[in-house]
Amino acid sequence: MIFFKTKSIIIAVLFSFGIASVMMSCMKHDNDKNTKPNIIVIFTDDLGYGDLGVYGNPTIKTPNLDKMASEGQKWTNFYVASSVCSPSRAALLTGRLPIRTGVTNVLFPDSEIGLPQTEFTLAKVLKKNGYNTAAIGKWHLGHKSPFLPTDHGFDSYYGIPYSNDMDRVEEFEDNDWIVSQIKWAEQENYEAYNVPLMRNDQIIERPADQRTITKRYTEEVVANIKSLKEEPFFIYLAHSMPHIPLFRSEKFKNASVAGIYGDVIEEIDWSVGEILITLKEEGLDENTMVVFTSDNGPWHIFQTHGGSAGLLQGAKGGTFEGGFRVPAIFRWPGKIKPGVVTNMGTTMDLMPTICELTDAKLPESRVYDGYDISPALLGTGKSPRDVVFYYRGKQLYAVRKGDYKAHFITQLCWGNSRTSLLVTDPEIEITNKPTILETPLLYNVNVDPAERFNIAEEHPEIVAEIKTLMEKHQSEINFSR
Repeated sequence: MIFFKTKSIIIAVLFSFGIASVMMSCMKHDNDKNTKPNIIVIFTDDLGYGDLGVYGNPTIKTPNLDKMASEGQKWTNFYVASSVCSPSRAALLTGRLPIRTGVTNVLFPDSEIGLPQTEFTLAKVLKKNGYNTAAIGKWHLGHKSPFLPTDHGFDSYYGIPYSNDMDRVEEFEDNDWIVSQIKWAEQENYEAYNVPLMRNDQIIERPADQRTITKRYTEEVVANIKSLKEEPFFIYLAHSMPHIPLFRSEKFKNASVAGIYGDVIEEIDWSVGEILITLKEEGLDENTMVVFTSDNGPWHIFQTHGGSAGLLQGAKGGTFEGGFRVPAIFRWPGKIKPGVVTNMGTTMDLMPTICELTDAKLPESRVYDGYDISPALLGTGKSPRDVVFYYRGKQLYAVRKGDYKAHFITQLCWGNSRTSLLVTDPEIEITNKPTILETPLLYNVNVDPAERFNIAEEHPEIVAEIKTLMEKHQSEINFSR
């Protein structure tokens, strides 16, 4: 009798242990499934270095981005690979210079090309590593298959395929297209632009009602966070604002003392807040890295509708700092060390960095121009980046090495406006045509970030060093694309 009782106890214990083992195995499986961090990249359009409160704007209120920066990292020397839309986006998603991918200029509704299928995007790489992927917002890397987001590793897409000022239904009435564009923007007539809104590869609304576009992008992100939360996810939110024409939802009309441009930025800030709130509510806050940055500098020619580069000189389309240096905020509670980072970084660095943080492998058949900047993010070291190349189309105009930046070719920013260039040397003349300089311009952009004081004569050895670096890079580009 005792034997059977003891045997029963042993069986019960083993059975219980078995259940516990199964439960622990399931819990371990769930934990394994959720250990990979979620990634959200928020990419704005034409947002300037000086357009956010945390970057010094005195009138535009951005409390959510300010808080995001205080809880994470604000980078002050962060760059894009091009100062115009399409090339900049290609570089972020591939980790490669536009000259390598072939996307070196802005694409238009009549363009028959796009980001080649031979390129590996961040979405493709993460998808192979078990991630759900979603693209929301402006794409601008080809509006037809096989160039759409769903052709490049994204499980879903919701947004406009190119810039919000394209597909105009009529020509501007005014001979001055800048003035006309501003007038159209002030009227907030979204029907003046026949831009399509797409769901995956289908047009679901045309023209897209851009008055609610930021709001709807945000709702789409929130819905994706909730629906994808059981597996690791990568969400790429590419706002189509503040690219002109400017639109804002009813709630944000005349909300900012900085006018319609301020309204637009403050709605984007609200959008960031909604995303961060959702992550907390869904219990994903501490396992999600959120990155906020811009595709290039502000479009100065549109005056108060075009944003500001702050103390930086230059703007969209140019190779002075205002066109290439952009705001960049990283947040990942408990992982990213809070602070202000003065190391150099670029949007191309996101590809290798995110791969490192997610244990994804970069395809070895490509030459990458990005660096793993995770040591700077995690507080274990510095960014390995020491060089930035400033391309305009296929031509290399300037190079930064360490503290110093040399301009070998100069040209005005898009729109032929000299108001965005404040070079103090009267002998330096910058025109709307590419000018190859016999003696390059040299600036210490840490001491003189506004690039006002040319020091080439005092440091010919630095000019020579950067020129050698440029020539080496150009020779390598020719055979290692």
